[in-house]
Amino acid sequence: MVKIIGIVGSPRKNGNTAFLVERALKAAKESGADTEIINLGEMDIESCIACDICKETGDCAIYDDMHEIIARIADVHGLIIGSPVYFGSVSSQIKMFMDRSRPLRMDFKLKDKVGGAIAVGASRNGGQETTCSVIHEFLLIHDAIVVGDGTPTAHYGGTGFAAAAGEIKEDVFGIETSKNLGKRVTDLAKKISE
Repeated sequence: MVKIIGIVGSPRKNGNTAFLVERALKAAKESGADTEIINLGEMDIESCIACDICKETGDCAIYDDMHEIIARIADVHGLIIGSPVYFGSVSSQIKMFMDRSRPLRMDFKLKDKVGGAIAVGASRNGGQETTCSVIHEFLLIHDAIVVGDGTPTAHYGGTGFAAAAGEIKEDVFGIETSKNLGKRVTDLAKKISE
C-alpha cells in the first residue's frame, strides 16, 4: 500500500487549507492509500540560519520538530502540500518547511515521489496558481514528480476560494480539484511503486 502524507501550511489548526488537504487525503484513502496529515501550524519550526551543517552531516543543526517531519516524509510515496495564499505565495510555515528540507535533498530522498499542491485564496483568482507554482518548484528541486489535479478539471492542483474561515465548505470547485489531486497523486504513486 502506498503512503501519502498531506502537509497543511496554515497557522490555523482547522482552517480552509486543512479542510481541502483533508478532502484530498480522503480521496487518496478511497483510492487505496495509507494517509497521514502534518499540520505545520501545530509544529515548532524555526527559520533556516544558513549554517550549512546539513551539507556536512546530512542533519539540521536546529533541534525542533523539523527532524520529526523529515523522518515522517522521507519514505512516503506521495506528498500533498497545502498553503493559504499570502501575497501571491506560500505561508511562512510552508516557506520555513521548504528552507529546512535540505537534509531531504542531500541524497534526494524525495526523488520519484509524487507531489501535488493545494492553495486557498481569498478570491477565485487570488494567487492560487502562483502559490501552487512555488510548491511545484520546491518539489521539482527535490526531484519529485509533480502532478496537477488531472482530468476532468486539469489545473495546477487543488485551488480553493474562501474569503473567511469556514467558507471553503461552500467551494464545490475547490473541493473537487482537491479530491481529484488526492486521487491523482495516489494513482500515480501506485503505478510507480509496482
